[in-house]
Amino acid sequence: INRAVDHNQLLMDLIDKVAANHHLKVLLHEKPYAGINGSGKHNNWSLVSNTGKNLLSPGSTPKTNLQFLTFFINTIKAVQDNADLLRASIASAGNAHRLGANEAPPAIMSIFIGSQLTSVLEEIEKKVTTKGSMSPELKTELKLNIGKIPELLKDNTDRNRTSPFAFTGNKFEFRAVGSSTNSSSPMIVLNTIVAHQLKIFKTEVDALINKKVKKDVAILRVLRKYIVESKDILFEGNGYGEEWKAIAKKRNLSNITSTPIALDAYLSKQSVEVFTKNEVFTELEINARHSILLEEFTKKIQIESRVAGDLAINHIIPTAITYQTKLVQNINGLQNLKLGQEYYKIQLAIVKEISDHIAEIKVLVDKMTDARRKANKIESPRECAISYHDKVVPYLQNIRRHVDKLEIIVDDEIWPLPKYREMITLK
Repeated sequence: INRAVDHNQLLMDLIDKVAANHHLKVLLHEKPYAGINGSGKHNNWSLVSNTGKNLLSPGSTPKTNLQFLTFFINTIKAVQDNADLLRASIASAGNAHRLGANEAPPAIMSIFIGSQLTSVLEEIEKKVTTKGSMSPELKTELKLNIGKIPELLKDNTDRNRTSPFAFTGNKFEFRAVGSSTNSSSPMIVLNTIVAHQLKIFKTEVDALINKKVKKDVAILRVLRKYIVESKDILFEGNGYGEEWKAIAKKRNLSNITSTPIALDAYLSKQSVEVFTKNEVFTELEINARHSILLEEFTKKIQIESRVAGDLAINHIIPTAITYQTKLVQNINGLQNLKLGQEYYKIQLAIVKEISDHIAEIKVLVDKMTDARRKANKIESPRECAISYHDKVVPYLQNIRRHVDKLEIIVDDEIWPLPKYREMITLK
């Protein structure tokens, strides 16, 4: 994983340099163009032993498939118990534009495993007993059905592109990572929560073995328990649909759309325990990372807000007034020719429309600037970031709406910036 993450970072750096050599610019932002699909990364993740065996690849015997199910189910359980932390690992100002936008996975963490594996888990839940010994016949039946897993997956064509975390044959794909993100953070979280879960699994299995339960039965009993406890995180449907939000709410799955709030998961008692018990981060390091992530979010929104305000006041409004003045001169000329209003009523309507948009932009920029000033006075990094998200970000969208309207109206020859269509296609 370290090598793959490093290669990804090197590639991002390389394409940026190559693009510059050709007088181009690489857009690594998660959502550079509104209305067009954003950009993200699919982090393919699996576990491989020191002998090179993929532990998430089904084998050819019941024994090797029990090994596969052990790591497969423990990964699901890890995501179930630490979904908010996994969500926090991909939270950023840029990714907030993309998640849940009917083109990318939603902000709700869920796992897609396909109908075949779902039926395998249902069978284990149904047939594995929680107490007493398992009959030889039941053991044989289970082993035979577990042995069919490779055959089931061979022709598995289930694909759900709306799922943020999906099993795809011999690996999981974490699809919610943003295009500008360093993949090390989500991979640190995923590795840590799975390692933590495997330790818990080992402890629970050993406890049953100490009670004279046979090893394979002990493993199946614990796996059955995890299957029951992890049902809520499994979802096979359309992650883009509104109905999924309602279903997720009933399952008590978080739908955190605010980046500053999502980052709170780093500081939860459970997350701190996961990191510290596995000696990944100290509590001081966790707090430091949380503060840095909040500051990064705040600074990005602050810069975007200032640039948007500057462009609106110093470029857009003056240009709109210049075009409006031309229209007024045209109207005056037609009036001097004693022509009726029907000859300049369209120009007059455009003049009024421009005035309305100019007035709205000015009011919104002033309110946004005021909201930014108030946010900057907040001492708490968390509350400051929340204020930027809740109070400043909405103004950016509203200002943009009026600027977009002016871009369509104002004369192309005097518009000071590349128009939206020109940035998407060559002029």
